[in-house]
Parts: sequence; C-alpha cells; structure tokens
Amino acid sequence: MPIAHAMILVGGIGISILSGPAIFLAQLKNLAYSQFSIYDLSVVPMFVLMGNVATHAGLSRDLFRAANAWLGWMRGGVAMSAIVACAGFGSVCGSSLATASTMGQVALPELRRYRYSPALATGTLAAGGVLGILIPPSIVLVVYAIIVEANIVTMFMAALIPGLIAVLLFMVTIAIYVRVRPGAGPRGDRVSRQEFIVATLRVGPVATIFGLVIGGIYFGFFNPTPAAAVGVFLVAAYGIARGVIRIPQLKSALLDTARTTGMIYLILLGAELLKIFMSRGGVPQSAAEMMASSGLAPLTILIILLVAMIFLGCLLDSLSMILLAIPFFWPVISELDFGMGAEDLKIWFGILALIVVELGLITPPVGLNVFVINSLAPDVPMRQTFIGVAPFFVAEILRVTLLVAFPVITLWLPKVLSG
Repeated sequence: MPIAHAMILVGGIGISILSGPAIFLAQLKNLAYSQFSIYDLSVVPMFVLMGNVATHAGLSRDLFRAANAWLGWMRGGVAMSAIVACAGFGSVCGSSLATASTMGQVALPELRRYRYSPALATGTLAAGGVLGILIPPSIVLVVYAIIVEANIVTMFMAALIPGLIAVLLFMVTIAIYVRVRPGAGPRGDRVSRQEFIVATLRVGPVATIFGLVIGGIYFGFFNPTPAAAVGVFLVAAYGIARGVIRIPQLKSALLDTARTTGMIYLILLGAELLKIFMSRGGVPQSAAEMMASSGLAPLTILIILLVAMIFLGCLLDSLSMILLAIPFFWPVISELDFGMGAEDLKIWFGILALIVVELGLITPPVGLNVFVINSLAPDVPMRQTFIGVAPFFVAEILRVTLLVAFPVITLWLPKVLSG
C-alpha cells in the first residue's frame, strides 16, 4: 500500500474512534487547504522542477566530466569523480533518488569502462546519491523545517558543512578501499590540457547557478521560493541556449514535477492526519514523559532515537520517515537539556536526523538508492551493491559521531552568516 494511503487510513480510523466520524470529516474539510496553502511549501515544487530541468539540461554530464578531468587520473579517481559530481548535482536537484538515478546513468558506463569492481562502482553511486538529501537545497530539509517550525534558510546554512564533510569522507573511503583492494579501482586516463580546460569551463554555469541560488539565500537577497524560481529560470535558459531543452523536454519536466509534488503533498496530508490521531491519543506526550523520567542521559536518549531512525529507514523512504518520526521524536528531544537554545537544538537535531535518513537509503532490506542503481546495472547482484555500500555506511556513522560530539560543526556557519 502506498505510504500516503496507509497514513490517511490509519489516521482517519484513529480520529474516528477517538473523537467520532464527524470530527474526522470536519478535519478533512479544511485540513488539505490549511496544509498546502503554507507559503513555505511552495518551495517544494520549485526545487523539484529545478532538478527535473537540470536533468534534461545535461548538467550531470558536465559535472562528471569536469570532476573526472580533475580526479580521474588517480587510483579510484573515477569513483571519486562520481562522488563530487553527485554532490554538485544534488546542489541543484535536492533529491537523493533523482541524484542516484541521473548520476548512475552518466557515471556507471565510465566506471565499467575502466573495469571498476561491480561492488565499488554500484556502491559508490548508491552512496553518492544520498548527498542530494543534505547538500542544500534539500526537499526533505524543507519538510523537516516546516514540521518543527524552524527557519528554512538557517537549515540550509547548517547543512552545508556536514554535506561537504560527507563528500570528503566518501572520497577518503574510496582511497582506502582501492589501497586495500588495488584491482577494484584502477587509475583513469590523464586528459589533455585542452580537454581539462574545456571540461572545467563547461562546469562554470553549474557553479554559477549554485552560487546565485544558495548564495542568494545565505546572504538574504531572496527567500528559498524566489531562489528556486531563479534556479529554474537559469537552468532552463542554459539548457535552451545549448539546444538540449525544447518544448517536449519542458513538458516532461513539468509533468514529472506535478507527479512528484502530488505524491509529496498527499504524504504530507496523511502525516498530518496521523499526527492528529497520535496527539489525540497522547502518544507524543507519553513518549516524552517516559524518556524524561527514564533517568537516561540526554545524549543516550538522542543516540537511541537516532538508531531507531536508522532501523525505520530500512523500511520507509526518507520523506515518509521524516514525516512519521519527527512529530514523535522532536517533542522528546525538545524536553531534554543539551546545553543549547531551542532554535539551535532544532538545527542540530534536524541535520542529525537527515543524515540517519540518508543511511536508510543505503541500508538493507529497502535501501531505495540501491534499488535505483540495481535497475541501471541489473547484471550486478544486489548483494554486491550492498557490500560496496558498507564502507560508506561506516563513513556516515563516523560523520554522525563527529556531529554529535561537536555540535559547533553544524551551528557555526548559521551563526556566522546570521551575525
């Protein structure tokens, strides 16, 4: 059953049992409009559209060629190039599944051409896809900010450094992997000086678009929704100027955006009904009281909740997990003393939550990114891809540990830019 339908069904039946069918029908009368008319939510279809247009504009191919020109000559360099390109595409896409799918189509043939081991090739692309969820802009990050009433711009600021740390750790993971297993990641070819210059110049428009969109948000020139609109316009203009975007491509991008946005909004409606049912049943309040009176240290409770989210991520997609878990976990976290203010706590916990959501995308049995990459490489057993993803999973656990131990990594940039 689709997750949205499941949440609407459970929420509707639960509200009807607790408060009566009339209350449930009254909720339905106004709930959809009150949910979807929130201005902040308008950023979701805009960022989805920007990602779809970017896919048709060929930005992913330009990013990979530039990264490969810089890094491909090293042992494991083509895989590192794929990671850097995933991060770059995630910065104009905002979706992990779209990043994994698009970059998989671009990078997988190159990894095969250089005879990378199937485990490393597919594992790298599955892991690289998760960068789309945290490198701003991020659709899931927007939804989290709306749920806990945090500032979207501040959340985007806080996500940048942890996202760059992920890129660095993934590249280090590849470097270690190919030293332990030298045959897994051969060196690529050195490109000529002319090819290097051309590839670097071709990635300039992507860097410019990212700088204008994210820089404009960070420095207060415009809010996220106008920033996304600017991004859509620039990406479309770039694609039209190159001759790769015509009316059929724009139509396809708009239809894909409508489908994705409709799916996201229906999940949001189901999550709100489920949240109302749980609130009327006193579940979040009881959970918060139970944790607060457990005698456990706040850090221990945080670790328990993060581990629980990793297990939930094995069964649910990232957006559904955020919508299901945060309404229950945030009241618990907000009652604990971590030595920081409420706004800082929202930011810190949100980034940690998104990272463990990332882990769910590459964790069996339902690692959605692994399924996406497997559909592009059906000859590689899924078991091999999960083996290839395992070192990246360890790198992600290391990143979570760093951010838990040193909250300043997450909070420093928002304080600097806001100050």
